[in-house]
Amino acid sequence: MSADLVIHNARILTMDDERPRAEAIALTGNRITAVGGNDEILELAGPQTRVVDAGGATVLPGFNEAHMHIFGGSVSLGELSLFGVSGFDALSKSVRDYAAANPDLPLLVAQTADYTILSETERVTRHHLDRIIPDRPFMMVAPDRHTAWANTIALEKAGILQGRDVGVGNEIVMGEDGLANGELRESNAMRPVASMSVTGGREGLGVGTGGDPEHVSPEERAADMAVLKKGLAYCASLGITSFQNMDGNLYQLEMLDEIEKTEVLPVRVRMPYHMKNFMPLSDLEEKAAVWKARFDTDKLRCNFVKLFMDGVTEGETAVFVDDYAHKPGWKGEPLFSGDAFNAVATEANRLGMPVAVHAIGDGAVRMVLDGYEASINANGRNDMRNRVEHIEVVHPDDIKRFAETGTIASMQPTHPPGSAGLPLEPYLTYIGRERWPLAFAWKTLVDAGATIVFATDWPVSPLPPLSCIGDAMTRQPWADDMPDQRLSLQETLAAYTRTSAWVEYMEDRKGVLKPGYLADVVLLSGDIEATAPESIAALSPVLTICDGRVTFEAGGGR
Repeated sequence: MSADLVIHNARILTMDDERPRAEAIALTGNRITAVGGNDEILELAGPQTRVVDAGGATVLPGFNEAHMHIFGGSVSLGELSLFGVSGFDALSKSVRDYAAANPDLPLLVAQTADYTILSETERVTRHHLDRIIPDRPFMMVAPDRHTAWANTIALEKAGILQGRDVGVGNEIVMGEDGLANGELRESNAMRPVASMSVTGGREGLGVGTGGDPEHVSPEERAADMAVLKKGLAYCASLGITSFQNMDGNLYQLEMLDEIEKTEVLPVRVRMPYHMKNFMPLSDLEEKAAVWKARFDTDKLRCNFVKLFMDGVTEGETAVFVDDYAHKPGWKGEPLFSGDAFNAVATEANRLGMPVAVHAIGDGAVRMVLDGYEASINANGRNDMRNRVEHIEVVHPDDIKRFAETGTIASMQPTHPPGSAGLPLEPYLTYIGRERWPLAFAWKTLVDAGATIVFATDWPVSPLPPLSCIGDAMTRQPWADDMPDQRLSLQETLAAYTRTSAWVEYMEDRKGVLKPGYLADVVLLSGDIEATAPESIAALSPVLTICDGRVTFEAGGGR
């Protein structure tokens, strides 16, 4: 039987140690038929076979984005981006132009507003935003999505101008006049304003509360589905064939399941059950395990548990072992006690579900590693593939513990200040000079035996994997005495393909280009090995294939 599709004249990086390179690949149905030389693979082409001449460009396993937020990212495609905007005048023009172009939006929302968007010394307040747009509710969100700023009318309509108790680790920052100053820290503080948006804030529920929307009309659900489909198509256009969606709610799972059953998902999706600190431990068996059994295909899976241990450094909600450098006496406040998290990790692992935990500060990272050790002591050293997400700072005493506990370091090369257009301040000042060498220290962790996966945390950072790969390979130290954290091209590609599949327990069928494996392939516009690291972002996907289907083709769409 002839192959359905053959790509030849390529520089194929298979990520398979047994056969790392090839010239051509044949696909039949949703599987890889053969990988090898041009002549032998072209023999598999028949009259109906589509034959693609790669022209010497690179072919890779489809990219696997190991940490992102599909619903929020999809929504952000239609919102104002303030990426790269700096200064009051530029901010004002961007917001007013967006408002004029969108006269009917109930809440104007802008994304990727740097903490230093005004300057390195002046923090945004509602008064700044009122000078720009006083008569329509407006909220702008920091790149990390853990802090937002709203104008007075938005705070009034949300009922939080007078402040409100929003729970541990969340804060409506108050001004000297006794009213909210406009800064909203973490999801509980942001949600009252976000719920006024055209989506009702539903895109933030999976990451913020772990819950589901209470009331959604058929029209609202249809609109959410349409937004998701645009986001999925965008992923495919970037060469992504798999992503691990860190939003854990049933609403998104059911929409994705419906898309798969009616139109077919263009990307494979793995999602967690989001465990919050107010949820009973019994939810893991009564809900998470049920979701795991219900969503268990190669296209849509829900087989792990996600938690937040802390917030973010710039919002002063990350948790450190020692005090913030600029704020003596403050280390941050964890969202789980040590005992509570140990119980969650132990129970989730007992039920066969790995755990992934957002931990920014070295204090939060330590608490997570303690929990994984507690699970090992209770359950034995099973192959759980537990993860720590972000690891912006790691304490030197904890570096070796990643390998010792088998914990995966899930990191984002787009996040270090000074990379991907991000400012250095206030981050460097907040963590302090002594912690710089162990901030975003992915090579240090790899050299110590840790397993690493890479991602962007979209929409926190731009999604294109090729840009992220370039960032990983061009990371510049903040000082001459700092260690070089750059990885090689092969190490970086593995963190975006083979290792990400391994984390999902799918290393037996994806993540490498090998006969019998799932046909998830991306053809690039050039030879990535012959491209300077600083130019890798200029490459682009030409053809994306997921499950044997062409999901994106340059110039031709899906």
